[in-house]
Amino acid sequence: MNEAKLKEGASPDIICSCVSSGQWSEASITVPREMALTIYIDTEELVTVLCTPTKLNCLVLGFLYSEGIISSLGDVASMRICEEDSLADIRLAKAGFKLPERRTLASGCGGGVSFATDKLKIESNLRIKSQEILSLMKQLNEKAELYKYCGGVHTSALGDNSNLLVVAEDIGRHNTLDKIMGECLLTKQSTKDKVLLTTGRISSEMLSKSARMGTPVVVSRSSPTDRSIALAQEAGLTLVGYVRGNRLSVYSHKERVLPS
Repeated sequence: MNEAKLKEGASPDIICSCVSSGQWSEASITVPREMALTIYIDTEELVTVLCTPTKLNCLVLGFLYSEGIISSLGDVASMRICEEDSLADIRLAKAGFKLPERRTLASGCGGGVSFATDKLKIESNLRIKSQEILSLMKQLNEKAELYKYCGGVHTSALGDNSNLLVVAEDIGRHNTLDKIMGECLLTKQSTKDKVLLTTGRISSEMLSKSARMGTPVVVSRSSPTDRSIALAQEAGLTLVGYVRGNRLSVYSHKERVLPS
């Protein structure tokens, strides 16, 4: 990520007061930017998402896909993102859109909201070695450029057995997955039979987004929740957590993970 892109996701230098060894001092630091982006569908207000203002077009498209509002890029007639007004104006190709009646507030930072309730079953012949998972997580840590620049954000990536293909960073864990999905829609890149990695914990809504993407293996540097493990078992997803150093833990469908 170049310097200009890093500055899109981080604030200008902020002066803060620090205490070290009982003494005050001042320091100039950068912190992540945060914005409230309101998404409109056919002039109807759908949701406001707290996010990092990078890859906003990918974020919006991925969110609409993960919530089942669109199933392909062809479902979108037009899209206008206005960062100055903090809005995304989406017009669908087909008329008759109705706002979802039910929504779930997602856990964690970023103010995630989920409307989707469908249950998906993933079938895949993908197999991956434990050493390949460890290598991918190492690559993810190296690619966390905005995190290394200002801290305070999550990083996620889509990869194959060897390399990371798409990387996204955001203050919200859920937003990183939506950004990945949206970028894949725009670049016509399949998410099927791929590995999804993240630095954040895997909660049930994160697991649901992963299932919607069709990624059979979901990997986290952190922990899954009990509900996400149950959903992974039901959906046929391999859920891997606490990937650190040379260790990892597999919580569901371990048949996809080869121990060496």
